[in-house]
Amino acid sequence: MRRILLLLMLAWGVLAAPMVRALTPEEATAIASGETDDRIAALNRAAAQADPALAGLVQALLDDAVQLAGGKAYVTRDGRTVLAGTDTEATLPADAEEVVNNNRMRGALEAALGALQLVSPDVAVRRAALAELSRQQLDEAQLPLIEKAFAAETDTALKTQLERMRATLLIGASDPAKRLAAAQALAASGESSVRSLLQERLAPGAEADPQVRAALSAALSAVEGRLAWGERLGVLFTGVSLGSILLLAALGLAITYGLMGVINMAHGELIMIGAYATWLVQNLFRQYLPGAFDGYLLVAIPAAFLASALVGAALERSVIRWLYGRPLETLLATWGISLVLMQGVRSLFGAQNVAVENPSWLSGGVAVFSNLTLPYNRLAILVFAAVVLAGVALLIAKTRLGLFVRGVTQNRRMAACMGVNTARVDTYAFSLGAGIAGLAGCALSQVGNVGPDLGQGYIVDSFMVVVLGGVGQLAGTVYAALGLGFLSKFLEGYAGAVLAKIMVLVFIVIFIQKRPQGMFAMKGRSAEA
Repeated sequence: MRRILLLLMLAWGVLAAPMVRALTPEEATAIASGETDDRIAALNRAAAQADPALAGLVQALLDDAVQLAGGKAYVTRDGRTVLAGTDTEATLPADAEEVVNNNRMRGALEAALGALQLVSPDVAVRRAALAELSRQQLDEAQLPLIEKAFAAETDTALKTQLERMRATLLIGASDPAKRLAAAQALAASGESSVRSLLQERLAPGAEADPQVRAALSAALSAVEGRLAWGERLGVLFTGVSLGSILLLAALGLAITYGLMGVINMAHGELIMIGAYATWLVQNLFRQYLPGAFDGYLLVAIPAAFLASALVGAALERSVIRWLYGRPLETLLATWGISLVLMQGVRSLFGAQNVAVENPSWLSGGVAVFSNLTLPYNRLAILVFAAVVLAGVALLIAKTRLGLFVRGVTQNRRMAACMGVNTARVDTYAFSLGAGIAGLAGCALSQVGNVGPDLGQGYIVDSFMVVVLGGVGQLAGTVYAALGLGFLSKFLEGYAGAVLAKIMVLVFIVIFIQKRPQGMFAMKGRSAEA
């Protein structure tokens, strides 16, 4: 009796189990031949069954490996020919013709292949398939497969994306109840494509049902609100990113000009030298250590600092040491030096820009919203600027060299009387400022091309940051750099890049007229000197 019951239960389970439907040769031929509309319809009917064999046929069609002869489709791969829809080997007829797929058919094949991968047991495959499918033009015929994938999906994030994709397809359904549910589901989205879709559905004559139109309007408001937040945060991030770059460019000048009183017009060229040093290190790694290429930046940072610092030391010992206390002469001399450095770089490396490749760990970004991605290289520059700023602040405030620099800056004669070698301190301080400029060049090489004119775009901005923040004040340099960066990007959104630059210059002129000492005034005897 037990055996009979067991056999009955097994038989019931077999009968109750869903039947696995295989792709037939006739269906394969319908997908491979005929008019494009008929082929797409046959493809969608087969895709709705989620037949694993269909993926192979679709891939073969995309690879142009399918031929037609005698009303049958054949697949040829690796020298082996089989009848499409089976695994039976066949001889390819002599009059077989290759299947030609137009762009519309190829798009339908790619969408079907992506949809078939939505039911893969591998979550990485499903994630990649969903990302590819979201870039395709879908139609309602693919809805059954998407609903099947939605019902079987276990990953929460992928399930949410499938739900929005399903709602996108249902928004044009003939049933008002389905359109209403789709509009309510799309309200949780934050993608620009969904906003465009909702705007199309709200166009005159597109949606007649008043309840659905109300739901569409509410969904559009919700989506636009999320996109607006993405745009606001995008402006904030780009402003802070520009501010960090200005901070790196101005930190070295804050030492050479703010603390030493040297108007160094060659500061931009010191930035450029740091960028070219990074480029040279990159090429050396590419040629001699290709396996360790992702680590070239760790060597390029000290190399850029040393290259610019050595050039700065040579400038200070040969020219600038004779011009202390004569700002007009230092301006003219360093301006001439900047021209010499630019021409020297053109002679050595050519006048064309050179490209510096980001390491793999600085490629890509973090997607915060659909319209906001934070690039890794920009985030790295933010962290790098903070580290350099902290290092400079500690060096000036806590080290013996910093004490000597502050002492010589405030009262050179008294420092000399106390036994301080002021000439050596001047060289160290100028080399430090030049080395920090080289670090700025290393950072700039990660966000743009490197050329002989690289520094010219930052020299004026660097002086504006130092003067606006207060001469000799590191804290003022930080506030001024971040403030100017954010103000520039904020104004660009309303007036454009050229007018925004003019408005920033006007603002600085007015501010300096009202507060000549900058944001942070220097205090003590140094302010009276």
